[in-house]
Amino acid sequence: MVGGVQLGVLAACIVLFVPMGMAGWHLSRNKMLFFSGALFITLAVGVHLTPYFPSIYDALSSLSSSVEDINSRDSCISFLHHISFLHKSSNFSSVDYAWVNSPPVLACDFQRLGRSDAVDLLNGSWIVVAGDSQARLIALSLLSLVLDSEDMEVVKGDLFKRHSDCRMVIGQIGMKLDFIWAPYVGNLTGMITELKRNGNYPDVLVIGSGLWHMLHFTNSSDYGVSLQSLRDLVVSLAPIAPSLAGGLGSVSVRSPHFFWVGMPWLINSMLNTEEKREKMDDAMVSAYNRELYQSKLLRQWGGGPLILLDVESLSRNCGISCTVDGMHYDGVVYEAAAHVMLNALLIESHQKL
Repeated sequence: MVGGVQLGVLAACIVLFVPMGMAGWHLSRNKMLFFSGALFITLAVGVHLTPYFPSIYDALSSLSSSVEDINSRDSCISFLHHISFLHKSSNFSSVDYAWVNSPPVLACDFQRLGRSDAVDLLNGSWIVVAGDSQARLIALSLLSLVLDSEDMEVVKGDLFKRHSDCRMVIGQIGMKLDFIWAPYVGNLTGMITELKRNGNYPDVLVIGSGLWHMLHFTNSSDYGVSLQSLRDLVVSLAPIAPSLAGGLGSVSVRSPHFFWVGMPWLINSMLNTEEKREKMDDAMVSAYNRELYQSKLLRQWGGGPLILLDVESLSRNCGISCTVDGMHYDGVVYEAAAHVMLNALLIESHQKL
């Protein structure tokens, strides 16, 4: 008995070649019409034959599914910061937060992770957080998601030693977190260069810088140049080419999940020194943000390699009542940023908890 594939091929040949032969006979003087008809028939036959060849059909379906998956991931990344803050008391002493109830945000199914879920996600991970005081507060929030209050009191003493590094291992879950004091972009570039030289990368790398440069150099163009150098370095953390792998073929190097800690909403009138109020005005903040945008360092702003943790958006949504110095905000802001990061990790690694 003749199989379905053979019948399909026979039918296709009849449908394709008989009309083409007739067209060639009658339309020999009109080659444009002939070839147009041939192309149309070929495409039609291709569409009808595809289901008879599972490998082709599966490949096309897989490609379509992959494109949809990428679009879905990118779409959800863009909604990560759609968070609102709720002030529970009249004196604003209690603040909570949640993702907004809009259809696209609900479709992404973002989660506030409890301790057990955070432990499951970060179990065995090596996380490096490097930057200024904003990055330090992100590190503190990450630790608060996996440690109890008693352990957190011990950690705070080590983490908040002025302008110093801090390295800790949480033995019970095999998680290692390093905080590197790196107030300038040049410090970040040097740190990543060292990681690259050693060929040993963390699972997650959270970096951010800008406030110190704005205060001590107040030169947005110089800041932009340093960001470009940093971007070039981060982009270079790609799989090793075969020529560099000793002829052993393609060698994959595990690249970290990269995040950038954005600067907070600076409330000029609340800044605690005259120098800060003078140098860190709205115009200068806009100039620094513009350089960050133009550097194409961030995925949300130009398809760069780093996902932005938009502390400015989160702190602005929390409001004036969430800060005492116009620069450093209540822990709830950085906890929200930490949850943005964890949900981004879930999206990037195709996980659900």
